[in-house]
Amino acid sequence: MFATEMKKLALRAIDTAKQQGASYADIRIIYTQHESVETENGRVVEVTRDESWGFGVRVVAQGAWGFVSANELKPDALDRAAAKAVRIAKASHTVMREPVRLAPEPVVNTRWQTPCEIDPFRVPVEAKVKLLLDVDKILRQKPEIVRATGNLAFTKERQWMATTDGSFIDQELLRSGGGFTATASGNNDTQDRSYPAGHGGNFRSAGYEFINSLDFVSHAAQTRDEAVALLTAEACPTGVKDVILEGHQLALQIHESVGHPLELDRVLGMEASFAGRSFMTTDKLKGFEYGSPIVNLVADTTLPGGLGTCGFDDDGVAAQRWHVVQDGQFKAYFTNREFAHEVGESRSRGCNRTWGFSHIPIVRIPNLGLLPGEWKYEDLIRDTEDGILMATNKSWSIDQMRLNFQFGTEIAWEIKNGKLGKLYKNPNYQGITPEFWRSCDAICDNDSWMLWGVHNCGKGEPMQVAEMSHANSPARFRKVKVGIR
Repeated sequence: MFATEMKKLALRAIDTAKQQGASYADIRIIYTQHESVETENGRVVEVTRDESWGFGVRVVAQGAWGFVSANELKPDALDRAAAKAVRIAKASHTVMREPVRLAPEPVVNTRWQTPCEIDPFRVPVEAKVKLLLDVDKILRQKPEIVRATGNLAFTKERQWMATTDGSFIDQELLRSGGGFTATASGNNDTQDRSYPAGHGGNFRSAGYEFINSLDFVSHAAQTRDEAVALLTAEACPTGVKDVILEGHQLALQIHESVGHPLELDRVLGMEASFAGRSFMTTDKLKGFEYGSPIVNLVADTTLPGGLGTCGFDDDGVAAQRWHVVQDGQFKAYFTNREFAHEVGESRSRGCNRTWGFSHIPIVRIPNLGLLPGEWKYEDLIRDTEDGILMATNKSWSIDQMRLNFQFGTEIAWEIKNGKLGKLYKNPNYQGITPEFWRSCDAICDNDSWMLWGVHNCGKGEPMQVAEMSHANSPARFRKVKVGIR
């Protein structure tokens, strides 16, 4: 019954837009629930639970875009918004360079939702608080730990989308995640160690079962002890070393030096004022060597658990899987219905997404992963004579063309003659994107493969936040510049 009412409202807005002169229109009615729990040093800092309702109407009229959003779901509000969107499109027509061209899509009428075993919104807040405080107690058992923080966050988004093409899509997306950090101080230094990842932890498209799988409590002591050990560790050496990147750091490497450069709107110059452009100009579709022959990077919005996994994107394009780099060779960009023709493609790759109801959809990174190789993790360590193993992203910096980069991690270990050695603090490395990926000579197998979620990727003006996942196994890169000169 509820979905029927949403469909009636959506179709009303579509009909109004057509009556006002739109050649194309779509609407997304979105209901969002969010809950977060945060703790610090033995106390609950914040528990929030909020919800929002709203819609965004997007139209093409006289070849130009128009968009209007509102946070009320009344028939007259939808009528006004649809009519205003058409007026905006017609006004935009006066400065239009070329008319909007939308790649065709089949008509669909369906429902899709994230698989879930335990609805996190049915798990008592008290249980979530207890989990974080149990971890907090373990973290602060050593006096060097001056700050212990933990967080859990959950988002459920229900979306009803209708288009003038005749599609109606009902989707429910669910995301769960969290983590904790121990901050140690002493020896004139301060160091952080996080689990299961930095920047708020790891996230999945899943229910509370994902939080249970992370087993926070059993990892708290090691996280605490590593933070303390970093206080007296040697600084990362300066020079040229073979570098093995573990999962979370490799995920950020994929995100920044492969994901963002392949967003086609960025390539075409539509991101220059805020988040930079891309060195991956469209002429590179003709056999550009992005990485070594063992590098295979695959986009996949059907991937179970991926934060970018969905039934359909915000253009109404079905989820799909494709190589962006195959055997080291560049193959494809991230596209939407509007830009697919710019690279000679007849169909969108399904990468158009919006942040909530109040923003217009833009091209976003989908789930993007490095396919596993053939190496056992232990064998890769044994095969490395003089290197550094780096884990858990701490910082990143990359230039406006996504070409020159520098990353820092929370922790690293020396590798000498095939064995892990001393601990290093403040590890970092730098490189040039294609040269770095061409230096990849070993990737661990499926036993080490893991999915890492980026839950706070910012892009656009005004800025929008999107989520995606980067699956990988640890990989080795030869002759990388490490340390600070």
